[in-house]
Amino acid sequence: MVKYCELFITFLKVGTFTIGGGYAMIPLMQHEVVERRRWMDAETFLDVLSLSQAMPGVFAVNMATQVGYRLRGVRGSAAAIAGNVLMPIALVLLIAIFFRRFKEVPAVEQVFMGLRPAVAALIAAPVFTLARSARIGWSNCWIPLAAALLIWLLGVSPIIVVLAAAAAGWLWGRAENRNLKTKR
Repeated sequence: MVKYCELFITFLKVGTFTIGGGYAMIPLMQHEVVERRRWMDAETFLDVLSLSQAMPGVFAVNMATQVGYRLRGVRGSAAAIAGNVLMPIALVLLIAIFFRRFKEVPAVEQVFMGLRPAVAALIAAPVFTLARSARIGWSNCWIPLAAALLIWLLGVSPIIVVLAAAAAGWLWGRAENRNLKTKR
């Protein structure tokens, strides 16, 4: 059984060593939860990821909440959340104290500009890994592309896209279940 301190330390590591926010945490969180500690399989992790994205609030906290709850209930959620937010809060406070003094320094500006591509890569990497887990192939890769284009080019609200995708997935699942029943 997973101990509360293990949850806390694992999510403290995720929160400490990830730059770029919630989506940038996915590769490290997946490595720790699925590959290293084997607390859940890749499919369950993908379910947790999907649910966490659909929930209101901070994505990283939603992930910690879901993983902690699945492993140890409410107290597990509390331990994972505490570990996940402790270091980012401390770092933000520390940066806020000193940033005003140094934000105009060219070296500081260059560091932040250099971090942007790294964060983009950290966000892009799990997309491909999770696409394989979600069985997204050439036949259905148009779905995330269409969603991105609807949001980006046409300005459709992401909420509408998510609700439409959820409805379509539900209808598809019902149709698949009917097909399975008729084949039996």
